[in-house]
Order: sequence, then structure tokens, then C-alpha cells
Amino acid sequence: MTTAFDEYMRPGKRGYLIGIGGVSMAPLAEVLHGEGLSITGSDIQHSDKVIHLESLGIRVNIGHDAANITPELDFVIRTAAARDDNPEVRAAREMNIPVFERTQAWGALMKRYKNALCIAGTHGKTTTTSMCTHILMAAEKDPTVMIGGTLPLLHAGHRVGSGDTIVMESCEYYDSFLAFYPTIAVILDIDADHLDYFADLEAIKASFRRFARLVSPGGTVIANRDDANTMSALADLDRPMLTFGLTPEADVQAVNIISKGAQTDFDVLYRGQPFTHLHLQVPGLHNVKNALAAAAAAITLGISPTAVKYGLAGFQGANRRFEFKGKFNGADVYDDYSHHPGELQALLDAVEPLGYKRVILVFQPHTYSRTRALFGEFVRQLQRPDLTILAEIYAARETNTLGISSASLAKEIPGSIFRPTFDEIETILRASIQPGDLVLTVGAGDVYKIGEDLVASGK
Repeated sequence: MTTAFDEYMRPGKRGYLIGIGGVSMAPLAEVLHGEGLSITGSDIQHSDKVIHLESLGIRVNIGHDAANITPELDFVIRTAAARDDNPEVRAAREMNIPVFERTQAWGALMKRYKNALCIAGTHGKTTTTSMCTHILMAAEKDPTVMIGGTLPLLHAGHRVGSGDTIVMESCEYYDSFLAFYPTIAVILDIDADHLDYFADLEAIKASFRRFARLVSPGGTVIANRDDANTMSALADLDRPMLTFGLTPEADVQAVNIISKGAQTDFDVLYRGQPFTHLHLQVPGLHNVKNALAAAAAAITLGISPTAVKYGLAGFQGANRRFEFKGKFNGADVYDDYSHHPGELQALLDAVEPLGYKRVILVFQPHTYSRTRALFGEFVRQLQRPDLTILAEIYAARETNTLGISSASLAKEIPGSIFRPTFDEIETILRASIQPGDLVLTVGAGDVYKIGEDLVASGK
């Protein structure tokens, strides 16, 4: 597609969004509608997001059907899950209607802002984007925000502001973030993931380097000084760079770190000089680093230390990021989106010092390809809890052509339990949970429903 989406950003243009109820598609539809474009779309099912869009006057078809695509449409935008064989994509192309990726549309919108803060990395994107949002709101910058999850502060995963700053969670999968136009590009870390698309770690690093080089003249790349893959990928980069981390070599550094249960206090130094003191209400060193990345972004934007301090003091996490769901039989039930071994490690590192009697982990692997590619690393992390219960793999966009199952993991993890249905897992949990336990439902699929059912039944 050589046509730029910019030329369609005019009132009266008619667009159709495939997968309009998605995390990034729903706010895109709302923003385009607010710009005066005529927007319709489709999704596979009704949802709260679809209902909200319909309340704005945006018509949504349930199900994908070629008949939904009509000649008067000026363009179609598709979600990443809508591949070339999608009937609506095929129909649009048969009618010579331009088909854009959602990131192309967001990229065109991004150009309208003086500051485009793009948060990338294999892990931590949602949390760091949320932290940046808290800081920008505390600084009264009235930002436009796009997050890959719900932020309690916004009661949504997005916000349409009238300020000069947009903050955008930026995903590397399918090189999506290469359609963006960052003035500030944050790279939190680089790890092997999405190996159904990338050939290997070196291909992933090359993609992140291309992302960093998208930074506009006068912009800044913010990079994790503690992460060897990130620093290797950005070696000799011809862009201004600001680093963060725990090492003294980092431009933005955390010192005097004190953990108190799920809370963490530390001082932030900027190039060796005191910048601010932070009090986080989320546990773990990974969140200290996420906060440092957000502080580095704030420094680049000229935001005051006071706004950073108070913005992050009010941050209690994004939904599905160590989110407290309630109690069952005297145990605390939390949910977390971790679906990569590196994220599991960070989560378990964070909860082990919290003093619970036992850690019970209910894990739902996400995609067959990731489970196979990172099998050994999953086994190492899943051996750590006192009890690991495995749900079946959440297929997401895939079909199981690899012949792999969560039962394959269970065979390698002593004492673990595999059950194919949520009902069976809940039965085991009801019989196992004791006062003082920590119960974690973990994964990027629908495993959170198990914890919610337990909490509801215990009230």
C-alpha cells in the first residue's frame, strides 16, 4: 500500500474498521469519528466497546461479511487479526478500496502532535504507558493516550485530549510500530518473542533499531541501560539517546531502593544529580525500571519532578497487571497478563518477598508457537511456585499444527497439575486454597475468569 493514510484524514471521508471492537481499534474509531469522518465497522461479537461505539452513532456489524463492504467507502482499516483471507478484506480489494493497517492510521494521527511518545519493548509496555499517562495528567498536559489495556485513572484504555502530546503503546509484532512517527521512542527491553513472525532474536533487534531510527530530528531515544539486547541493538545509533536503569552508567538511575511489601521507595538521579523521590504502589524491580523509563520520558518533555512524583504516587497498576481481584478462603487473588517467561520471572521475583504462606500459580500459555519456541524457559519459571496449575493453551490467532499442549509442560514440571477446563481447575483450587496463600491467575487469554469466579463465590 503506497497511498498515505493522511489524505483520508478529512471530515466526510467514509471508513470501515474491521475488528472495530478491539483494544486499539475502538479508540481509533472514536478518534476518527471525532475528526468528522463517517465511520462504520464490524466485530465478531458484542462487547462493552462495541456498545460504547454504537452510543456515539457508529454502526457496527456483528460478524465479517463481504456484503458489509460497499463501493461508497473511501478506505478500510483492519485489525492485525484480519488477514488477507478475511472476506471483508477480500471484498475491499476487489473493489479497489484502499486497505490500511491500524498502525498506519495511528501513525497519521500522530503527526498532528508536537510530542509523540511511543513506548516499545518486549515487556512492560502497558505499565510504562500507563505510568507516563499518570505523569502527563498530573502535569496537566491533557494528553491523547492509547494503551493496550484498561487504566483505572481513565476508566478506559484510551483518552482523547486537546494537548500537544500523544502517548502510544507501540508493539513490535508484525513490525507494527514501524508505521509510527515518534518524537520520543522508549525501548524498555528486547527479548525473544513473536517467533511465529520474527526469524530469531537478531531479527527482533533489527526491528527495534529501525523503530529507534524513526525518531524525528530533534527527538530522543530512551533506552534501558541494563538490558544488553537493547544496548546492542542501538549501538552507534545516530539519534540522541537518554538511558535509564539501576547501573551508575545510566542517565536516569534509581538509588536507595527500599521495598515494603508491595510498595517500593527510591530516589531518582538524573545524570548523577537528585531529581525526585518516588513511592510506587506496585511491587518489583521491573516496575522500578518502568518508572525510570517514564521519568526519563518526563525529563525529555520538560515535566517537573513534582509532577513525576505525584503522578506515579497515584499509580496502582493497569488492569491485568498484578491486579487485585479479591479474596477467597483467606487467600489473596491477583491476576496478571504475563505470557512470556521473562514476564513470569519478573512477576515471581516481585511476589516472592511479599511473605505469603504459599504461591499458587494458575497459568494459561498463550499461543502454540510461543509455548514451543520458549518451552524450556517456561518450564524453569513454572517450577518456582509452590503449586502450578496449567490451563490449556489459549490459541488466540493460531491453530494447533504443532501438536503441543499444556500437558506437555506439566510432564516436565514436578508436582504441577494440568486440567483442560476452567471448571476442573476451580474445583482443585477450592479444595487447595488456604488462608495466607497468594493465588495468581496468569496469561494473556481468559484465565482471569477463574479468579473472578472464585472471588464471587467467596462473597
